[in-house]
Order: sequence, then C-alpha cells, then structure tokens
Amino acid sequence: MIEVGIIGATGYAGAELVRILLRHKDVEIKWYGSRSYVDEKYASVYRNMFELVEDACLDDNIEELAEQVDVIFTATPQGYLGSILTEELLAKVKVVDLSADYRIKDVATYEKWYQIAHQSPQLIEQAVYGLCEINRGLVNEQTRLIANPGCYTTCSILTAYPLVKEGLIDPNTLIVDAKSGTSGAGRGAKMANLFCEVNENMKAYGVTTHRHTPEIEEQLGYAAGERVTINFTPHLVPMNRGILATEYASLVKKADGTYPTEAEVRAVYEKYYANEYFIRVLPKGECPETKWVEGSNFVDINFVIDERTGRIVMMGALDNLVKGAAGQAVQNMNLLFGLDEKEGLELVPCFP
Repeated sequence: MIEVGIIGATGYAGAELVRILLRHKDVEIKWYGSRSYVDEKYASVYRNMFELVEDACLDDNIEELAEQVDVIFTATPQGYLGSILTEELLAKVKVVDLSADYRIKDVATYEKWYQIAHQSPQLIEQAVYGLCEINRGLVNEQTRLIANPGCYTTCSILTAYPLVKEGLIDPNTLIVDAKSGTSGAGRGAKMANLFCEVNENMKAYGVTTHRHTPEIEEQLGYAAGERVTINFTPHLVPMNRGILATEYASLVKKADGTYPTEAEVRAVYEKYYANEYFIRVLPKGECPETKWVEGSNFVDINFVIDERTGRIVMMGALDNLVKGAAGQAVQNMNLLFGLDEKEGLELVPCFP
C-alpha cells in the first residue's frame, strides 16, 4: 500500500486529489495538509467528504510529515516547495509538485515570468516534467521529483505536439487561444472571481504575460529541436471546470510544394496517440467540447485544415482539475511506483 500525504489538500486541486485517491486500490491517504484549516475536520471543509474522510487537517510541516509517507503531493502556490525542498527530504520521500517551481529548466526564465527568486535551483535538473504521454520513459521507480505540468500547458502541448515533433507545422507561427473555467484560478477569495464578476461575462487576461507561456515554449522547443516562440492568450469563462484550447499554425509544405493532407495529419496524431488511453483523437468533423471530458482524465483532440490559408486549426479539451492537475499527478504517481498508469483514473466523464 502506498502511503500518501497531500500538502494543500483544501484547495481545488488538492480536493480533487483526495477524490481520486480515495478510490485508488493501492493508496492510503495518511494526512491532509492545510495551512488555512489546521485541526479542522477535512469533511467540514468539503462536505462532499462527509463520512468518507474522518481526519482533521494538519499543518504543512513537510519535514515531520515526510517521515510518515512514501509520496507527497504539493498542491501549493508557486515558490512554496522551492523554498523548503532539500536533498535530505528527497532522500526520504518522493514528491509530485503541482506548482510551477520545477517545471521550467531555465532559472532566469522562471524568475522573470513568476517574479520570485528560486530558492532551490540545484534541484531543477533532477525534476522530471511529468507530461506522461511525452515523458513517460523518464518516470520510473528511481525518480524522486515530478514537476506536474500546468493545466493550460497540458492541453496546449498535447494538442500540437505530434505536428511539431514531425515538422508538419511551423511552431513559431503557433497561436494558442485558450479558455478556462473559474476553478483554474483556485479557491482563494478574489474579486475578479466573484459570481457577479464572472457570470454572463468572458474576458482575456494575462495577455502576452501569462506564466504558462514559457512552459509551453520550452516543451514544444524540445519537440522541434529549436527555440520556439508562440502567442498564448487565456480567457476566463463562466463555468466551473474545463479548458478548451484552439490553436492556429502554418502548415509546412512538403517537398513537392503541397501542404499535408487531412489523412497525413491524422496519421501523425494516430502515430503518437493511438495507444494512449487518456488521449482521444476525435473523428473528422467533430470538435472537442469541455462537457465531454468533465470529471475525467481524458483529453479530446481534433483538427481542421484551412486549405485557403495554408494553416491548420487544432483543438483540445480537458478538465483542468483532473488531467490538468490532480489526475495527471496520480498518473505520475502510478508510474513512480510501477503501477498500471490508469489505476484510479478510469473516470467516466460526467454529464450533464
């Protein structure tokens, strides 16, 4: 039995970790860490856990708690884990971090976009970027630290990755237009997330400055074999869950001067994703919708070629709290301990 601790268990991503791990046959949650609700019953914070979780929340003393578990999930703000993680802790326990502290390999880039100083840069190189469908081979039982990808980044990267990797699109022409439900902003009280601010409204934010931009660029750059620069614009929409990314890029002409056909593009997606349980490439003519992945670890992907402009429109949808956060973290945990990657995650999407 894998003994698990969760720091940040009372945030949205932390609560989703609890929901998923409670039905995982190989896991026991040993403690629920929360700086805001110390000594309060977890089920009083989340009433959906009534008679399912009897434990009270503990503080986030990671040194003490690490002695009790095999793996710690940190669903915490940026900078928290980077300020406390040490080699000594990693010698005792595996860590799956849902923040951005170890996702970006270049420290200067991280500090520029997040506007905080990284306090443990010496650990960045050993962190594996846990986008399972791409980096699965790097995650094993010897891995100690997982940098769990962001929600926008997971959707944006997986939607474009095969075409970047195979050179069918010019990645430097990539424009990512993405929409997210309000849970993506976390559970903290913020005026911009109040009902009257969000309801019957839609807005762009972080235009040219959103912190997931360098993460997308870095990972697609590895696929392209060169530095990549994109445009990424997120939008807030009045729904609880879900991300929809619509991505535009110029197709690269073949040697004969023609653009790749629909069949050729589809063959590339099938090459990379045909055996990926959690990625569903939709039939021609069907567009991904957030409703059809809600509550699940699935990513739905499709594309349309615009022959008139020589561009392609790629679309991806996922649940930002599951595949975009907690579900992917559990997927990584399964790989860390040599389990079936799907264990605890064969969640049927909710409808309506």
